[in-house]
Amino acid sequence: MSAAIQVTGLRKAYGPVVAVSDVGFVAHPGRVTGFLGPNGAGKSTTLRMLLGLVRPDAGSATIGGRRYRDLAAPARTVGAVLDLAGAHPRMTARAHLRTLAALSGLDRHRVDVVLAEVGAEDYADRRVGAFSTGMRQRLALASALLGEPEVLVLDEPANGLDPAGISWMRGFLRHFAARGGTVLVSSHLLGEVQQGADDVLLIDRGAVAWSGPIENLVPSGGSLEDAFLRLTGSEVAA
Repeated sequence: MSAAIQVTGLRKAYGPVVAVSDVGFVAHPGRVTGFLGPNGAGKSTTLRMLLGLVRPDAGSATIGGRRYRDLAAPARTVGAVLDLAGAHPRMTARAHLRTLAALSGLDRHRVDVVLAEVGAEDYADRRVGAFSTGMRQRLALASALLGEPEVLVLDEPANGLDPAGISWMRGFLRHFAARGGTVLVSSHLLGEVQQGADDVLLIDRGAVAWSGPIENLVPSGGSLEDAFLRLTGSEVAA
């Protein structure tokens, strides 16, 4: 694993509304980068530009030196979860993953592997419509892992998980990074980011307010919540 995320001078406006004005950062292999910002700061737009879902007005976003749309096999490079709405409620988790594997040209044996990786074997043959939010989160992560990607881009992956699940997610992402993977994770759980991230990217009003190692932002004994408030004037990440 060696692919880095590199973003330079991203800008996106919707008519008179500037969603992202000037965003640049690097998410490095072997590290977990926490992506933070107040509501409406431009996080979702930035992630969508990175994954080729929104075309930027200016700037560039690459993964391993290539734009997402230029990757030869995207599922083998990037595993991404931006929402939990992808699985049909009447399908089982296993069937959903088999469909995704087929669409991406991946070996179906990966389905059982990723179900085990995320701890979803016990409900793999239940219909997704009966899943809790936490179960959906694990299924979404399993879908991101199907291609054995070098990079994970996750939006609020701990949402809906109980404390044990949140701890498990933190450990999983740390292990993924320790094997050389690149992790970019958006979260509003500032305490969890402080425990699990190596680096922090904080944007406010469409521009970068901070980017760098978390220890340079949060002094020993300090809190990420205090730093967030100081840089954004907001007490809540969203």
